[in-house]
Amino acid sequence: MSIEPQPAFKKLESSLRLKQLMASHFYELDEAARRGSHKIAWCSSVGPAELLRSLGFLVYFPENHAALLGATRKATDYIPAANAIGYSPEICSYLTSDIGACIMGETPLSRAYPGITRVPPPDVLVYNTNQCRAVKDWFQWYSRKFRVPCLGVQSFRQMDEVTTLHVAAISTQLQQLIPPLQEISGTRFDIDRLRETIELSRQCSELWGQVLETAAHRPSPLTFFDGTIHMGPAVIARGTQSAVDYYIFLLAELRQRIEAGVAAVNHENCRIYWEGMPIWGKLRELAALFLRLKTCVVASTYCNSWIFSDLDPRDPFESMARAYTELFITRADACKERYIKQMVEFYRIDGILFHEAKTCPDNSNSLYGMPQRLYQQLGIPTVVIHGDLNDLRLFSEEQAVTRLEAFIEQVQG
Repeated sequence: MSIEPQPAFKKLESSLRLKQLMASHFYELDEAARRGSHKIAWCSSVGPAELLRSLGFLVYFPENHAALLGATRKATDYIPAANAIGYSPEICSYLTSDIGACIMGETPLSRAYPGITRVPPPDVLVYNTNQCRAVKDWFQWYSRKFRVPCLGVQSFRQMDEVTTLHVAAISTQLQQLIPPLQEISGTRFDIDRLRETIELSRQCSELWGQVLETAAHRPSPLTFFDGTIHMGPAVIARGTQSAVDYYIFLLAELRQRIEAGVAAVNHENCRIYWEGMPIWGKLRELAALFLRLKTCVVASTYCNSWIFSDLDPRDPFESMARAYTELFITRADACKERYIKQMVEFYRIDGILFHEAKTCPDNSNSLYGMPQRLYQQLGIPTVVIHGDLNDLRLFSEEQAVTRLEAFIEQVQG
């Protein structure tokens, strides 16, 4: 009996440049921590990184580290350590795995980047609760551990429309961060430096958006699974020239793929939208499943969450406030549904996959009837798979595969 060969992954040539960029980021932080050459700020992934960079901080993102814990499948080794000091198994597994790894004195950075033995200790932690409550609790634990200040922005949630009052309130909070950050950094705030940093972030966001929009082409030159990897610079290098240069390079490669007719998924006959967090420890297996099913996951709310089109160097604080308040995660269901409808039309989606992450209810939009409402409004199939971003004990691969195979068969009709 002959065995049908498994479809091969098509690796982007840009991946080598991405590895170099990520390595430079972590080695720069490690050297600064060793030499004390720069102050280091820890920032939530959708926090005011531009302000921090403008004051001379090097910026480290614990959420990026937590995703690495998930992708390397080490998260479940560390979560019990956080549970043992009182953090519930029900809360964000980014938080529990990252704190657990710290308690145990381990980091995946050591394996990926020889010579790095620890994450860079912070001089200050800065969060924005636009994502969820967890980032504040997470950062406050590190504040107590390292005995450094923890500053933050208290955001709004469940908004259908972001008003001028919302923007003004967040803008004021951002400006109030300046005096303590100046004192910690030893650098005087310079509005022109902030404008330069915001302009670089704006360019990065615009290019990252164009990268994702190449998937509107049929067949798509990239998948959601590619996006979860190549979004790295949009998270950790936003506000730098290196991120801009990277996305110029990646975008050119994707456009070459389109011109040459190179598809990320051979014989693409089904296009899916991924709503919710990635399942970091199972990305490769899920990508292989969709390749086998000749299905391309072409778009997601997750990867699009780092497109900040409102950033404007002419109006630094209000534009940052608006950009970081108009996130998908902060919005009411009606607004989210309108957004997904636009994505379905733009990317010509055949079906919507909802990932219900057990420890991330803020990023799980299948909890209050949205899949059913979208099916009624759009007439395209939806499916919910149950799992988690980091805790693989909450994910049944066998059940998910069975459900997804049946779903793709339904979509294909």
